[in-house]
Amino acid sequence: MGRVGLWVGRAGVGFGRGCVAAAVCLVVPLVWAGAVGLAVWSGAEHPWSWIGPAVIVVAGTLAPARPVCRAVRALVARWTGTAIPAGYREAGPVMQLSTGYWWNGFSYERSRRDAVMDQRMRLWGSDPATWRDLRFVLVAPFTAGVVAAVPPAALAVAVLGAAGAVPPLGAAGALAVAAGCTPYAWRALPRVALRFLGPSPAMALAERVDELTSQRADATVAQAAEIRRIERDLHDGAQARLVALGLALATAEALMDRDPGQARALMREARAGAAASLTELRELIRGISPPVLSERGLVDAVRALALDIPLDAAVRAGGPLRLDPPIESALYFGVAELLTNAVKHAGAARAHVSLVRDDTGVVVEVEDDGRGGAEARPGGGLAGLRRRLAVFDGTLEITSPPGGPTRVRMTVPCA
Repeated sequence: MGRVGLWVGRAGVGFGRGCVAAAVCLVVPLVWAGAVGLAVWSGAEHPWSWIGPAVIVVAGTLAPARPVCRAVRALVARWTGTAIPAGYREAGPVMQLSTGYWWNGFSYERSRRDAVMDQRMRLWGSDPATWRDLRFVLVAPFTAGVVAAVPPAALAVAVLGAAGAVPPLGAAGALAVAAGCTPYAWRALPRVALRFLGPSPAMALAERVDELTSQRADATVAQAAEIRRIERDLHDGAQARLVALGLALATAEALMDRDPGQARALMREARAGAAASLTELRELIRGISPPVLSERGLVDAVRALALDIPLDAAVRAGGPLRLDPPIESALYFGVAELLTNAVKHAGAARAHVSLVRDDTGVVVEVEDDGRGGAEARPGGGLAGLRRRLAVFDGTLEITSPPGGPTRVRMTVPCA
């Protein structure tokens, strides 16, 4: 009974999806059929009488192409979770010039309305996505539309057989066909949509160029911010202490003969200042590139970091792991940020860090038992970490339900 119920549920869902897919794919052929029917009904005897139906066919193909393809993309995303980017070109601004004319990026027009209409028509005609949509509405009815229409058509034949309009044998065969293909017929639509509506190589290349441009801008901003931080730390910390150290030594030198006790006190203060300056410089260097990371690699650096964090953190690694220095630095500071978030924001008591390398790249997972609810908000630390990993084609996956636990997975491909 359990299998029967499961099949009935799948069949019901498949039948509904098949009907929707057939209706969407067959919109344009229905317009064609209506135009042909109008021509036949009007008794087209004169050659010019076919102009009206021909205009209906052309308009009925061009006008619904984009709405139909938008609907197909939405259905595929809802049914399969696969997002098919539309890739439509966006209209630029329409500006009025000092001459009174309006410029739309293509031509000058006397009014804003004419400029906008001309821009839309030019974009529509020159956009490669428009021609992909037209290709889809011409191909889909004879592929996905026909396949998706099989279950409802077979069911209709079976109903006619029950009414006596179809021989019993034919009705039984139609019912068997409907029952067998109902859960699967709708699956033709996602495959055809991915084949004909998917991004072209040029479109994928353009998106990659935009992504790399954004990553370069982020890297430039991050580098400038890091340089400003180092400059500020040196100016406010070590530099000020070294200036005070020089003044103290100069004063001690002047007091050496007149007041040796005061000179010795100043030299003790200078020695303490020198030690504090050295400590600050070491902390600054550790913030730029930890020495243990350069000397012993990512695994030992993460283990040393886990010892310094006020958290019961365990580190597991599949063995020695040496990567390119930029990748090691990005992953190290990513782990540092995630462990810091676990302490400051999640209130975690324990954490677990896993570092594994496989045939495709490096996978680093950080899990804590905090309160959960972590997400990559715009401008937040996790969003910045995702951007830093994207420079290396890396990804950041966050699983953090309310109440915890929080699991963050960083993946970076490398040879």
